[in-house]
Amino acid sequence: MKQIKNLLNIGSGDIIGSGITAAFWFYLATLMNPDSFGELHYFISIAGIVSYFTLIGSQNTITVYVAKKIPIQSTFNFISLIGGIIGFVILYILFQRIDIGFLVFGYIIYNLATGELLGKQEYKNYFKYIIIQKILTPVLGLSLFFILDIQGVIYGLSISYIFFSVLIIKNFSKVKIDFKLLYPRKGFIINNYLNGLSGTLHGQVDKIIVMPILGASLLGNYSLSLQIISMMMIFSAILYKYMLPQETAGHNIDQIKKLLIFSSIILTIIGFFIVPMILPSIFPKYTDAIEPIKIMSFSIIPMSICKIYTSKFLSMEKSKVIFIGSITSTAILIPTMIAFGIWFDISGIAASFVLATVIQASYYYVSAKKLNKGENTAIQ
Repeated sequence: MKQIKNLLNIGSGDIIGSGITAAFWFYLATLMNPDSFGELHYFISIAGIVSYFTLIGSQNTITVYVAKKIPIQSTFNFISLIGGIIGFVILYILFQRIDIGFLVFGYIIYNLATGELLGKQEYKNYFKYIIIQKILTPVLGLSLFFILDIQGVIYGLSISYIFFSVLIIKNFSKVKIDFKLLYPRKGFIINNYLNGLSGTLHGQVDKIIVMPILGASLLGNYSLSLQIISMMMIFSAILYKYMLPQETAGHNIDQIKKLLIFSSIILTIIGFFIVPMILPSIFPKYTDAIEPIKIMSFSIIPMSICKIYTSKFLSMEKSKVIFIGSITSTAILIPTMIAFGIWFDISGIAASFVLATVIQASYYYVSAKKLNKGENTAIQ
């Protein structure tokens, strides 16, 4: 019963919050032409990549160590915020814009704070903070959009994360900064940092590539396709956030894993057959998104499999496996996306996205088999 209650706190927060966010992005897409929508996501992707360069203590790292009751979060917070300042300055020099830099700070604060909430298994507080942030997203994003256009949306997103800073401030007063805690755990921290960075590159670099190859208009269509696939991955993300601290604490989560796989199969069917039928009536400007959505629906199952193995590897502090898998996937994604994009337009880019995800899931599966075999050999 307690597991169900905790899962409901995470799930309801993410489902309601993601529903609000999805409605915001879909409504915003109807207000903007594909060119502007693509340009907006281009700058958001830049902020996302820079935030992970500066985010030394990733959400997963903090979740694992807080779950193990190691008081390391303030140290991570301090280093990451200093990195955010450096990132802010660099982005201003490159683009002469401060909105992207503020968004970097928003992403940093969000990842640090939610990592701690999940690690402490404070699921009610997680629900509260997520809902506040998600409500602020459309309120601030749309209000500032009508005043400042694209920059207004980015400012709105940045400000929506401000409530998470309360947790960061509390941390500094309760948990002292202790750099000595880092060295004995440097392997896991570095591997997890590189893993988070490569994962972010995998998730954001496609938009950086699409812009110069196919232009802002097709990037807008591709971004809408990704938004729909992301919405369909909400349930998997919820289960993953629950699985990681539970598996780290040694609890059995086999039923949760089966539920994740079953749901991903159903969502793949919905994405391939149903979504393309209703999209033209809702987004008449984005008809070029129909084919990519059908193709990218096949990435839902391998992405869900990756969630399962990521939880398993992190609970074992085997982050190096995740890093190699993520790097391999990104190394496949970048050249195939460029080549397929040139040869097959937006459908080729969607196909390269699926290919990279399938390869990543396959690598995790093989690696898990090897780890299990090694453990069995050691026992014998």
